[in-house]
Amino acid sequence: MSKKAERTTAYIIETVAPLFNKFGYVGTSMSDMTEATGLTKGAIYGNFENKEALALAAFQYNRTKLLDIIDEKLNIEGDAMEKLFSLMGFYKQYDVFTLSLGGCPILNTGVDAQGNNKLLTAAVKETVQEIEGKIALVLENGVNKDEIRLPVPPLQFAKQLYTMIQGAVAMSTMTRDRKYLINTIAYLEHLVQRETKK
Repeated sequence: MSKKAERTTAYIIETVAPLFNKFGYVGTSMSDMTEATGLTKGAIYGNFENKEALALAAFQYNRTKLLDIIDEKLNIEGDAMEKLFSLMGFYKQYDVFTLSLGGCPILNTGVDAQGNNKLLTAAVKETVQEIEGKIALVLENGVNKDEIRLPVPPLQFAKQLYTMIQGAVAMSTMTRDRKYLINTIAYLEHLVQRETKK
């Protein structure tokens, strides 16, 4: 693939990723994509096999942005508790972070793809498991270094924590009220501190 073709492909993905995330796989039309990119249908599909391939590439683009910042927040200097608080601090501003992505890629794509796109559904599930795994690793390291104690295995705790975070994201998104996010994360900070205290 030539450099120009690579740049065009990257431009298309970057431009349509927020559209797919906001309007969904079915709801994103070809005219939405041609209008946003300024390219013809032929130019878009000259770079992608079909709409499904483009939607998957768009999700992978948003997924990478999300995983990169989660890594950044969890890889700070400090103990397990500081890393968890760094992650929760990010989620207090999650709605602001996801504005440019067209909303939460996990929530939006995960709900939209159910029943109409198996590849996207699988990609979302894999991403959720990856995020839970990253949190579990921080918890496991914290237990091994005797920084925290856990009432349940690290992965189970990570899954519960992430479920509550995503629930807050969903409520905040549906009601357009960010207090759901802020208040839930504040509660989670208190809960995590209480549950993991040595």
